[in-house]
Order: sequence, then structure tokens, then C-alpha cells
Amino acid sequence: QVQLGESGGGLVQAGGSLRLSCAASGSIFSINAMGWYRQAPGKQRELVVVITSVGRTNYADSVKGRFTISRDNAKNTAYLQMNSLKPEDTAVYYCAADVKGSYSSALVRYWGQGTQVTVSS
Repeated sequence: QVQLGESGGGLVQAGGSLRLSCAASGSIFSINAMGWYRQAPGKQRELVVVITSVGRTNYADSVKGRFTISRDNAKNTAYLQMNSLKPEDTAVYYCAADVKGSYSSALVRYWGQGTQVTVSS
């Protein structure tokens, strides 16, 4: 099976920066898209950003120009650099990856455990 380990959350003041990491491990044949969702208290989950296996990216309008996603395919790892953080960015951030396993042709969505990002005003 496949596991996603994510890290990098924390408490930061408005205007500060954090970098999230998401590393996939296990029986992996290939990874298509990777990205992050987030969920704030009392809010629905929303897609923050996605990056494809060839580096194509798509950002939510709310984070465009402030967040940057990158990917190291050799390490099966994605990174989310978050700059100019705002209180409204406060949420649990969940890494997600669409993976083809070594023993299956099916594309399966895997989720990280989530990491808390809190931005104070």
C-alpha cells in the first residue's frame, strides 16, 4: 500500500511563511497529480493547489500569487511554499496524491494525515 506523510504546519503571524512537505512511500508505480486541500472550522473542504506529473499547476484564486507548489519526482515528494499568510488561511491542510500502485493499474486517491496551519492577526 501507499502512505502519504506530511509536515510543516504551525503557528505563524499574518504576513509570515510556512513550507509544507508531502512524501509518498510504498509500492508506487507512478503518481499523477499531487496537491493540497484545506478545511477551516465550520467550512467545507476546498482544493488549494494541484501539480501534475509534468509540473502543470493550478491554484485556487484565494492563494494565487502567495503560494507556490513544487514537486520532486525522484523523491515522490511535493512542497507547498506559503508566503504572505493571512488569518483566513487558517485550516487543516491535507495532502492528496493520485497513485498507480506497483500491483494494480487502478488510479487511487491517497490522503495525508493533515497538518494544522494557524495564522494569527
